[in-house]
Amino acid sequence: MISDQQPPCVAVERRRDTAFSQEQSIPWAAIAGTIATVTVFAVAQGLTYPLLSFILERQATTPGLIGLSAAMTPLGFIVSAPLIPALVRRLGAAWLAILCSLCAALALIAIAWTQDLWAWLPLRFLLGFFANPLSVISETWLITITPSSRRGRIMGLYSSVVSGGFAVGPLSLGLVGTEGWSPFLIGIVAFLLCGMILLTVVPRLPDMPHDGETTSVGGFLALAPLLLFAVFTAAAFEQTLLSLFTSYGAAFGSAEERIASLMTCFIAGNALLQVLLGRMAEQIGSMLAMLFCVLVSLAACLLLPWAFNSWLIWPLVFVWGGVSFGIYTMSLIQLGERFTGQALIAGNATFAVVWGLGGIVGSPTTGLAMQWLGHRGLPLALGFLCCVLVMFLLAKMRRARS
Repeated sequence: MISDQQPPCVAVERRRDTAFSQEQSIPWAAIAGTIATVTVFAVAQGLTYPLLSFILERQATTPGLIGLSAAMTPLGFIVSAPLIPALVRRLGAAWLAILCSLCAALALIAIAWTQDLWAWLPLRFLLGFFANPLSVISETWLITITPSSRRGRIMGLYSSVVSGGFAVGPLSLGLVGTEGWSPFLIGIVAFLLCGMILLTVVPRLPDMPHDGETTSVGGFLALAPLLLFAVFTAAAFEQTLLSLFTSYGAAFGSAEERIASLMTCFIAGNALLQVLLGRMAEQIGSMLAMLFCVLVSLAACLLLPWAFNSWLIWPLVFVWGGVSFGIYTMSLIQLGERFTGQALIAGNATFAVVWGLGGIVGSPTTGLAMQWLGHRGLPLALGFLCCVLVMFLLAKMRRARS
């Protein structure tokens, strides 16, 4: 059974709340700047995936190689994540983030210059390697400066804005096209903007927390396995739906335009419902709010085949997008509630590893389920993940009451 034990090295929440009670106001400028940094990062990431896939498709690259190329970026996330806590201690969070934004821009310039599949494999790995610390450091800063009384809404706003940034990336391709340097320049400028925003915001940010025992990514796996399984579930949901929903809809004879519109509706729910879910977490607690998100996600899995060819699919997919990503939002809130200092940095880095694993494992596993069971394999595989997470959540809540 998965269990989460409160480690002795983790500082109590009261210490952070006491520090914030001494402030006259919430540091909105620092919060806005931090969210802006990750949003610009999301725009660059959201643009890169479809842009490079379109280019490889025009070069008559096989789907398997296109998928292998796309996997290089999350692989870079996974490899870089364990190094982040040590690099933060050695270089400082601000300088590390600024350096990574410059290196990510250079990697994207090299990708645009080469236009070659085999050169892209290591370059896309480097892109993920350098981009990941931007997200990890920004999330750690945001959790650190957010008071607990507003954490649900602010982390919900963060999730919503970042989701919107990922959506803006592909939409920008409709304006500039997918040929030449123009689409690449959007991503390059976005990464450079990350560094510029950081230079502006850093004076308003506290030092990256260094209190508590030094915790590695591997060490954090033992501290919060249930929390990490929730992140894995959220990642598997998002990546699976975005990669395999087209195949699922084709089994129903649905037109490509309708499937694309349903995926847009899914992303819209993802972006628009996080603040509401964050507010719910403030009212009933993040654990109960996570259980709500998982149960609604499970219900959507059960209802999907029945509702797909009716008008009910539109509100169903919208809510599904919100609550499935809400699992990750609740995980971020719980991370801020339970951990501080070095454990918080390691936790955010471990989230990045597990998110990458969820994306890498979730889609292929669900694809195999669809080969064995037909289109039913998609809701069954995702529903199984939800059932496992519900059981672990209920077991943890029962232990907490006893």
